[in-house]
Amino acid sequence: MELGVQGLNAKAVLGPDHTVRLARLAEELGYTSWWVGEHVVLPSPRTPESPMASTDPILDPLAHLAFVAAVTTRIQLGTGIVVLPQRNPVVLAKQVASLDVLSGGRFMLGVGAGYLEPELAAVGVDLATRGSRTDEYLDAMASLWHDAAPAFHGRHVSFENVDAHPRPKNVRIVVGGHSRAAFRRAVSRGHGWFGNGGPDDLAKHLGGLAQAANEVDRPPHLGRLEINYLQLNPVRLDAAAVARYAELGVDRLVVYPLPLEEPDDVARFLEYHAELVPRPRRS
Repeated sequence: MELGVQGLNAKAVLGPDHTVRLARLAEELGYTSWWVGEHVVLPSPRTPESPMASTDPILDPLAHLAFVAAVTTRIQLGTGIVVLPQRNPVVLAKQVASLDVLSGGRFMLGVGAGYLEPELAAVGVDLATRGSRTDEYLDAMASLWHDAAPAFHGRHVSFENVDAHPRPKNVRIVVGGHSRAAFRRAVSRGHGWFGNGGPDDLAKHLGGLAQAANEVDRPPHLGRLEINYLQLNPVRLDAAAVARYAELGVDRLVVYPLPLEEPDDVARFLEYHAELVPRPRRS
């Protein structure tokens, strides 16, 4: 089981000096993945379902990860997650390919359908279409990345007689979410799945993924579905929780050093979990 960290593109640790320090520390400590989420805008005033206050700063994940790519050499870089329906898929495909090239193939595109209606509405997306847009956008981007003559015609995106280079070398798709639709999307379109909660929550989510695997086909080229799990309850892990996650088959266990108010506290959090979770051997 590998160890990752989430959320360091927000609040008090988002500045360039703190980012360089913490990214290099994570890599030195043996963390193998660095994940960041996104909110283009947040409801103001804050609503019950919003994970952050409207005044909490959070950087664009792709811009942030390009910066982290430049100051690290080994750690994988993932979006956990990009709200895909509020992105233009043709533009995003170019951004992803660019980040894949500049990072040396270290990028993982984690996507989700989103759930904050004010955020989606602000970019002109109807909440009711978020699922169909997510599926179409994934398929459209795949055509731009892999097809000799890219083309796609759907309800929300349509193109032909275009091409885009450079092509990405190693983009891996990670699908986030806990709904039946998200589980089916992960099985049918994702190299991996990204969830969050505690060990008991994960056991239920794995049941949902198993059910989805009986309902939809998984293309052979995707290989085995990788399990990426963000520990949220409680924030700080103990040895028993680590053992439980390993027993459940987690590939990447991701920790989140909330509340992100003091960089030194974040550094100590990273050091504590690096000792708690066995690190993979370096080649």
